[in-house]
Parts: sequence; C-alpha cells; structure tokens
Amino acid sequence: MSTLLTLSITLLFSSLVWSGYLEYNQDVLIPDDWTHVGRVDPSEELDLTFALKQQHVDLLEETLRLVSDPDSAQYGKHLTLEEVSSLLRPSELTQKVVRQWLQSHGITNCLTVHTQDFLQCTMTAEVAETLLPGSKFQRYTRDRQSVVRSSAPYSVHDAVHQHLDFVGGLHRFPPKVQQQTKASSDRKQKQSKAGVHLGVTPAILRARYNLTAADVGRARNNSQAVAQFLEQYFSPADLAEFMTLFGRSFPHRSQVDRVVGTQGAGKAGVEASLDIEYIMSTGANISTWLFTNPGRHETQEPFLQWMVLLNNMTDLPWVHTISYGDDEDSLSTAYMMRINTEFMKAGVRGISLLFASGDSGAGCRHFGKGQNTFRPSFPASSPYVTTVGGTSFKNPFKVTYEVSDYISGGGFSNVFKMPDYQVSAVNAYLKTVAATLPPQSYYNTSGRAYPDMAALSHNYWVVVNRIPTPWVSGTSASTPVVGGMLSLINDQRLLKGLPALGFLNPRLYKLKGQALFDVTEGCHLACLDEQVQGEGFCASPSWDPVTGWGTPNYPALLAVLLAE
Repeated sequence: MSTLLTLSITLLFSSLVWSGYLEYNQDVLIPDDWTHVGRVDPSEELDLTFALKQQHVDLLEETLRLVSDPDSAQYGKHLTLEEVSSLLRPSELTQKVVRQWLQSHGITNCLTVHTQDFLQCTMTAEVAETLLPGSKFQRYTRDRQSVVRSSAPYSVHDAVHQHLDFVGGLHRFPPKVQQQTKASSDRKQKQSKAGVHLGVTPAILRARYNLTAADVGRARNNSQAVAQFLEQYFSPADLAEFMTLFGRSFPHRSQVDRVVGTQGAGKAGVEASLDIEYIMSTGANISTWLFTNPGRHETQEPFLQWMVLLNNMTDLPWVHTISYGDDEDSLSTAYMMRINTEFMKAGVRGISLLFASGDSGAGCRHFGKGQNTFRPSFPASSPYVTTVGGTSFKNPFKVTYEVSDYISGGGFSNVFKMPDYQVSAVNAYLKTVAATLPPQSYYNTSGRAYPDMAALSHNYWVVVNRIPTPWVSGTSASTPVVGGMLSLINDQRLLKGLPALGFLNPRLYKLKGQALFDVTEGCHLACLDEQVQGEGFCASPSWDPVTGWGTPNYPALLAVLLAE
C-alpha cells in the first residue's frame, strides 16, 4: 500500500499544475527602511520553514477553554508536550505528501520538531524558486542587519496546497524597535525626596503595586522568561549594575539563569535590557531565562523560530513576556491563524504568554483621499494571549493614581472575532461610552478587543552599556512588569501544590476588575484627521481598549488567583 501511495504522489509532482497562494493576502511590499542590495546568488543556501497542516485544532481550542476556565472541572489540568503532539500531529498522509514533494526537488536536508508540524529545510535559492513558483529571493539591509526575502508572492503545487498552512522565510521583515528614550551619562540617580521621584524604578513599582520586600520567589520549580527577536542583546554587567543601583530594598537575583539562543556581540540594546531588568525586579528572586534569536540564517523569521523552538522543549518557564508586534494588515490570515494555534499549544501546557499592546495607540491606516481606519497590531490582537497596555502617573513625579499613556496600543481586531470570555465586558464598554466613541467606520466592534490589563509604561530608568538611562517608555516596559507579578503568583500557587496560571484571560475577565486599579482617565493617539483629530479610544470605568481592566494591585490579585 505504501509503495502505491509513494508512486501516486510522485506522479502528482511530475505534472506542472500549480495552485494559488497559501498566503494570498500577505503584504509583500518592502518596508521603506530596508534597502535592496540585489538578487541572491542561485547557489546560495536558504533555510525555509514549512508549517504542516495540523489535526484536531478545534479540539485543542476546546481543551484550552476547559483548562483555563476556573468554573470548569478541567481547570488547571494542563497537557504535556507529548499529549499536545499526539493531539495535533499532522496526518501520515500530510507528512508523506510534503516530504515527497520536497524530495522530488532534491530537498533532503530537513529538521522536524517534536510535534512534527514544522519542517525546517535547507536548499539553494535556485531550488527554492523552482519549488515555490513566483518567489524571487533578494537581499535587503537596514542599519547593520541583513535579511533575505522574496520580493514577490509564492505559490505551491496543487498536491501540497491542502497539506500546508504557510512557508516561512519568504516574507515578513523584522519590525523596527520603537523605544522612546533620552540617554543620560549621569551614573548616579539623584535621591528622591519623600513622595517625589525622578522616574520609574523597581522601588517605585513595588510601592505603587503594593509589593513588599517579602514578595519574592521561593519555589524551586518556578521560572519566567523574556523573548527577544530584534537583534537585541542584554549585558550581564548591566543587569548586575542595575540591581546594585535599584534592587537594594528586596531580595533578588543578579544573573540570568539560562540564555536560549545566541547572544550577539556588540552593544546591549535598550529593549533587551529593559525586559530583563524589570521582569527580574517585579518577579524578584525567580529563575529567569532569555530567549534570543536573531535567526541563524538571513531567511529565517526570528519570531517564527521562537515559536518553533517551543515545540521542541518539554520544560519551559511558566511565564513568557514578549515586546513584539506587527500591523495586523501586513500579515497573511493563514500565518496569523497558525500562530494562534501555536499560542493555544502553549496555553494548554500551562504557559502564560504576555504581549505588549504596542506604542501607537489605536494606530492609523491611510487609504488615501482622507479615508483612514485604526490599525490593530498582532500578536496583541490574538484571542489566545494576554495583552498588556500602558499607563503613566497622573503627576509624573509622584506616586499617584494612574492615567492611560497616550501611546498605549489598543483597539479591535479586523481578523479575529471577539472571544466569548470578553463579550460582556466589551459590550458594556461600547454601550456605556457610545456617545463619545470614534466613528464606527474606523474599527470592527465585533473583533477581539485589547489590551486585557496594563501597568506603568512611562519614564523608566534602565542601565544600558553600564550607563543609567532615564526616560525609557513603552508597553515593552509594562509587559515584563506584569509578567514578573504573575510569576510571583505562580510561585505561591506552586508552593501550595496548585497548577500554574496558564492562559489567564478567561479567569481575568471573570474577576470583572476585582484586584486591579481601574484606570478611568486619558485617551490614546490615533489618526490625525478631521474626524478623530488624533484621538482614539479613552479610558473609562471597568474594561476599556486603552488599559484593559487596569493595573495590578498585587496582594489583592494574589489573593483572588490563589483561591481554588
């Protein structure tokens, strides 16, 4: 039987019938900040990632709902990687068809993952362009970074179209880091007078969110992680100096326990330094990992490589914070749907994924002739992650109540429908503030709404290249701060023999704002046009699409999330 199958598959590939595009709505325009260097030599080797069609994705989604819903008998009964693999593994036919297709083009140098739903293969550019008609591989540079991408859309053979979700390594340029900073060479932070501060530090955060010196990690089986994809590196010396300067008031660690991937040479980046320094400040004394993946090859998509890597690791930290995003409209639906499945895989394993909501407010997409819409960001808009927005102090130099940060990303997905867990909260918002909402032509009221919660995102102190640097801002600051607090809550749960929090949103929305500081003032930025005049959505009582449910009141949040 298998001989007959192999023969029939070979005959399929001998015909020159080519199908449509797997990623028919993928934006293939080259971003303005990338410079075209030239065509890739036909003999140059490329690494491409083939996402094989999975089985039982609907069952995975239902399992995630059950293990994440505190009212379900299955709550907290997370799956192992092996169980996830058994559930989703591509059919034997899918695996055979795809491998035979690759082999028919002489492609045999392929690696798979534990879940067998990704293949990473090496081939020459000439072979890749034959395998994927339409593709034209070019080299592009930005600053000191070089990538190889296709300048045109690709197609695949009819016989494999139904067996693949997408092929990675042809499109999707790494986004640029959006950090708001003002550097300072003053190596000593001036001492603050009582009640007054000159920027956000760990002590300020711990005061605002009611963490005491005793609120630090103790469980041996707990860990947390940050993931970096944008050629960003952290310096162990910076982390040590940061903790010397700012970590004296609480027990802490001054070293990252594990770096997964290769730390690049050169100067430390503000983004990487910020993430590590602050997840280790709120999630103090907890084992911390750094995933760093600039991509082993120019064709690799670093974010995708991280997702693939999670499929090969049986033991992972319970909380991951990621400050990364792209415009939803720049990505193909096929790609985002598959990435959502990868997020679900993490959730059913008990892993909490936190993504920054972005620093462009509601965003703005221009269609010409004064026609604009808001512009949601992905993965912030995914229904299967917890998205963190940003706030600032009402008085920027005092520990006061918080208002929304005008940059805080938020809005409604144009791709993913609103998940059940948030329908009542979002509809209540839309009804309550109906009179002051932007015109409905700007956003999709039935889409997944974000963020889910928030934290301070304005005026942080970071140590970068041994220099204490003030005025670092962005939701890439608020996200690791929330991640560290969730790690502390996991710590207490694990000490009590309870499972990790996993995918938080269903439980978070059932709290209805309990244990969070509600943020009710401030709006975020949007299109600068006659209709909305630069203003997107505004904060309001309960949930809103600028700060979600608000910011954590740690002891209260710990109490409600420790309850069985």
